[in-house]
Amino acid sequence: MDDHLLYTCGVVHDLTQGRLAHRPPLPTTARLAPGELSLAAGPAARSTWRAVGDGSYTQTSTMAMGSTGFVVGALAVNAMGNNARRQQAQAAAQPRWVLEGQGEVTVTDRRAIFSHPQTWLDLGWDGLSTMDLVATDTFECAFHDINGKGYTTVRLHSLWASLIFVLAAYAAFPAHPRLLSHGWLPPGFEARAAAYGRPCPSVR
Repeated sequence: MDDHLLYTCGVVHDLTQGRLAHRPPLPTTARLAPGELSLAAGPAARSTWRAVGDGSYTQTSTMAMGSTGFVVGALAVNAMGNNARRQQAQAAAQPRWVLEGQGEVTVTDRRAIFSHPQTWLDLGWDGLSTMDLVATDTFECAFHDINGKGYTTVRLHSLWASLIFVLAAYAAFPAHPRLLSHGWLPPGFEARAAAYGRPCPSVR
């Protein structure tokens, strides 16, 4: 049984019933604002959609002396090296998902906070431009970076991805198709929970 998803259902049920504030805060090392309620915390990893290079590379030239065959061979090897470096630089300039680091995510009623020395994130629900649950353990969102890095798209890989999604959806994306269709919850989850003796609050 997915305890994280069962817990998420409980949070969603309290949220829709106006009882979320009655939940006791869970321990976290993240700094919270007055009145902010910590709901979950656990391991997470961050990926960013970006290029790892700018397309530039160093082109070398070879001076060869000797027989014609030696000179031709040396120039051919140099050209092959330059071509390989050019192709590597072009490949590095193509955006892809880059794993930035592993840390801890704290989920509150207002945001998700990813703690990491170099790739720290503060994902306030109102600051997100787009967001989705692309896998049961992967929350994807985009926002305008306040540090001048432009439009940024990131993924948080965490067992709390569904909780992050529904809290963000209820707060800032109430018409999100996955929220309206309850697509964040696997089909038949409530029945499976009941079969394990773990009744699930109604959230559909």
